[in-house]
Parts: sequence; C-alpha cells; structure tokens
Amino acid sequence: MKDSLLAKLEQLVARHQTVEAQLSDPSIAQRMDDLRRLSKERSDLEPIVETFARHRSAEADLASAHEWLSDPELKSFAQDEIARLKAEIESCEAELQKQLLPKDPNDERNIILEIRAGTGGDESALFAGDLFRMYSRYAERMRWSVEILSANESDLGGYREIIARLSGDKVYSRLKFESGGHRVQRVPATETQGRIHTSACTVAVLPEADEVAEVVFSPDELRIDVFRASGAGGQHVNKTESAVRITHLPTGIVAECQDDRSQHKNKERAMKVLAARVRDKQVAAQQAAEASTRRLMIGSGDRSERIRTYNFPQGRITDHRVNLTLYKMDAIMDGDLTELTDSLIAENQADLLAALGD
Repeated sequence: MKDSLLAKLEQLVARHQTVEAQLSDPSIAQRMDDLRRLSKERSDLEPIVETFARHRSAEADLASAHEWLSDPELKSFAQDEIARLKAEIESCEAELQKQLLPKDPNDERNIILEIRAGTGGDESALFAGDLFRMYSRYAERMRWSVEILSANESDLGGYREIIARLSGDKVYSRLKFESGGHRVQRVPATETQGRIHTSACTVAVLPEADEVAEVVFSPDELRIDVFRASGAGGQHVNKTESAVRITHLPTGIVAECQDDRSQHKNKERAMKVLAARVRDKQVAAQQAAEASTRRLMIGSGDRSERIRTYNFPQGRITDHRVNLTLYKMDAIMDGDLTELTDSLIAENQADLLAALGD
C-alpha cells in the first residue's frame, strides 16, 4: 500500500476515535445539530475503519505465517495461509480505494426526470413515452415512487415532453448517467413501407434540491404567469386559470406545471422543477472544467448527439460511453437497467481511481 494512502487511513482512524469520544459526551444530546453531524460522520467513517482493521489484521497474520515456513510440519499449512492472506489483503486494499473515492454529494437525492422528444416527429414522441415507461418500470423494481409533474402528450399517445419526480433510496446515484441523447432505430407504427427510421430524445436527470430554499430566489428574479390549462380535464380545466409558469429572469430558465386543478399545487411543483434546474445550471458551471461531467451534459436532441442507441430490428442496445452492447431489448425496455447502470457506475469509479492514483 502506498505511504500516502496509509497516512490518509491513519488520519481517518484518528478522526473516528475523536468523533466517538465527542458522541460519548453526555452534553451532545443538548446540541442536536452537532449530534446529527457527528453521527453522520461516524457512519461514513465506520466502513473504512473496519476494512482497514481487517487489512492490518491480515498483514499481521501474514507475517506470522511466513515464520511457520521453517517448520516442516507447518510448511504446507503456512503456504495455504499465505496465499489466502495475500488475497485478503488485496481485497481489502481494493475495497479501501473505493471507499476513499470522493463521494458525489447528490447521490442520496431524489431526482427530477425530464424526457423530451427531439428529431423524428411523432416517432420521437412515441419513443419518449417508451423511455418514460422504461424508467417507471425500473423505479418499480427499485421500490421508488414516481410522480408526474408535467406532461405534454402527442397526438399518437407519446410525449413531446414529460417531467416526473422519482423519489426513494439513492435515486440520483443510480440514474445520474442517463442524461443525454437517446437514439432509436426502428420501423415506426406510421411507416407503411417497412423502412427503418432514426429518431432521438433527450433525457435530463436533475438532483432535486432538498428544499426550494437551497436555491435562493429574490422576488424580482421571478415572473409568475397563470393561464388556463390545455388538454383533457373537462370544463373545470378549461375555465380555471390553474396552470402556472415560472420564469427565472437572470437565467431565462422556465418551469411550467398544469397537471393539477389546484393553482397552489401547480405553483409548488413548478418551483421544485425550477429550483432543480437552476441548481443544476449552477453546479454544471462549477464543474465545467472537469472531464467527468461530459457524461452529465444534455444534448440538443439531434441524431448525432447520443449516449445510447436502441436498435429494435436487431434487438440491440449500445451505450457509446462504455462501449457496452446488450442484446436484451425487451428486458431493458421493461425496466431491467441494472447491467447498464452498474457498467456506467463501474466506469466512473475506474476514472476516479485513476485520478486518485495520480
């Protein structure tokens, strides 16, 4: 193990001991903010400290096993132990490297999922509907909840745009690499000659702000418009100005919601979407110089800007960022995204490990 890594681990062990001592102080119960902060820090440090303890124990046992080699009766046993302990040490070192990787502060957050039809007209809108179903089925598998915030349906049943909130355990950590252009190649339902068409949709995965207050808006920065909702909903929807559109004037970012009959609820939902979009823009500006953020950037919806291609005639899905091709179209479109998401997470971890090594 590198000396720099060893020194870092020793510091973390010392810090863990300090935190334990602070939490054992009876007066900590009177300081709830400190109690929460220190409890979370202890929870974050414990897996690293435990793995490092296993590593040190295995190294000590390895030194003892080498001493047994000189005893003819123990030599065979010692050789087996040495092989086992070397494997244990390697496993601990690999685990420690992953545990020391910088954590994305957004990984625990819920998300705002935005899917928009791009190039391809009605077929693109139909594919947007297919993508939303795919993510919804994946959410079911992960036991997350899905709440549609805004939907603009196309004439054939797809979506020109759909915005939803996905909430649950570590949603952003699993779906953050889905942002970008998704290209589809298939024969559209409206195609009479059987020709394959290429269409595209864009997907945006935005970490939800814990509270709207996390993004501070001055009153003069917002323009709030109310209007009559369009689409299905009966006479009430058409006669009541329940739809809300909020514009953040400094950035020009707009959020709109008209799905609920209550203007108050529509405004609340639109503010959530606006806060997530503004926060995402702020974070993207801060990270623009980092190469890893290329995976998180959103394309314009053009056919050439894509992170993934769905080729229906061949039953093939290709993720171009990790050069992964899977022939399980039906399963993936039914929400079986685990292999895709695991591959993207593993690739990101490999990039971070390389940076840690440097």
